[in-house]
Amino acid sequence: MDKTNKIIIAIDGYSSTGKSTLAKRIAKTLGYVYVDTGAMYRAVSLFAMEKGLINENHFDVDGLISKLNDIDLKFTYNSDLGYSEMFLNGKNVEKKIRSIEVSNFVSQVAAISEVREKLVEQQQKMGLSKGIVMDGRDIGTVVFPEAELKIFMTASAKNRAQRRYKEMIDNGKEISFDDVLENVTSRDLIDTTRKDSPLIKAKDAIEVDNSDLTVGETFDLVYKYVENQIPD
Repeated sequence: MDKTNKIIIAIDGYSSTGKSTLAKRIAKTLGYVYVDTGAMYRAVSLFAMEKGLINENHFDVDGLISKLNDIDLKFTYNSDLGYSEMFLNGKNVEKKIRSIEVSNFVSQVAAISEVREKLVEQQQKMGLSKGIVMDGRDIGTVVFPEAELKIFMTASAKNRAQRRYKEMIDNGKEISFDDVLENVTSRDLIDTTRKDSPLIKAKDAIEVDNSDLTVGETFDLVYKYVENQIPD
């Protein structure tokens, strides 16, 4: 595909709406680069946890800010998996960052302006050549407000918690549904009320509620919007 025909696709929305699954499939279908910005914030959260900067009772915000230059994030493509994995300071942390422990802290970490500034700068550089699908919370509003296609994903909290719970159980995690539901609703509150880049739908975004849609149905619906937006 000619560069002049490539676009930026921004997929925002609530946690556990299937943003990453959708974005990966769209990117693979188009031959675009996929960037999971949530993985970047999760990796910073893992760094804070490992350095003792955040736990259930304490969050040393100034300490994390002072160590931001010590954080090196890279996406490395895994041909066996068919997608890129997150590396933190040279180590593959893809599995670690998907834990409920990291999930419990990521919204707090992502609310820090200095963290967002550092990661948004990196994300914007990734999109200079277009041909990119990026998902997160503020892609269409802050990272790429000029994106040619913006999708905003939503679903009921209960449905999202059920999806997240099944995923974690399938991956061998021992956790209760109530804990997952609490995590989902807690993240919703933090994401939508934070002062810096709160989760909101961009004015020109297309809202997709997939509460009652399968993964395949969600892709088919959104891909129609993709096809309509890409120049011939």
